Amino acid sequence: MNKTIDINLGGLPFTIDDDAYEKLDRYLNSLEDYFGDSEGCKEIVADIEDRIAELFKERLKKRRIVNLKDVNSIIDMMGRPEQFEDGTETAYRSTARRPLDIKTGKRLFRDPDDKIVGGVCAGLSAYIGIEDPVWMRLVFGLLFFGAGIGVIPYIILWIVMPEAKTSGDKLAMRGETANVSNIAKTVEEEMQNLGKQISKFGKGFKRKN
Repeated sequence: MNKTIDINLGGLPFTIDDDAYEKLDRYLNSLEDYFGDSEGCKEIVADIEDRIAELFKERLKKRRIVNLKDVNSIIDMMGRPEQFEDGTETAYRSTARRPLDIKTGKRLFRDPDDKIVGGVCAGLSAYIGIEDPVWMRLVFGLLFFGAGIGVIPYIILWIVMPEAKTSGDKLAMRGETANVSNIAKTVEEEMQNLGKQISKFGKGFKRKN
């Protein structure tokens, strides 16, 4: 008979048995060690925890307790640090395919990283597979100026479409697997883009002064 522990993972409460907790704790610690040199380490691990919490919720359904089998299965899905080493650079920076990199289908989200108003057009473009959201914006523009109905569908979609907040959401929006490798790449890309924006703002501020 195993003891159980109440934990909070990704903002969700779970009851997990002792063996499963120890395995999960070692796994998360190994990820912290692996990404320790990354500027986005905390964000990467937090997004991985969010994704694991989602998977636990999906897997448990009516069961109450997370067991060792659940943890092992989800670790296999997410990937282990030792799988990321390719001899010269970390594989989460590489585009090489892995057996677990399976396309799972896209989900509809608003894209906060490429929005003009609410991110609806960018999210729809990602879902449909249009690389540049300008075409979707043109469609809504034509509906508005041509038929006078573009605003209402946009507002409805803005209300019903959730915003892609986590790295897992953004990967699902593009139809990519939300595993450790892809989550890390997404977070680091966001950190790089943020750094560029801050640098650009700083240069513009200096010119004004």
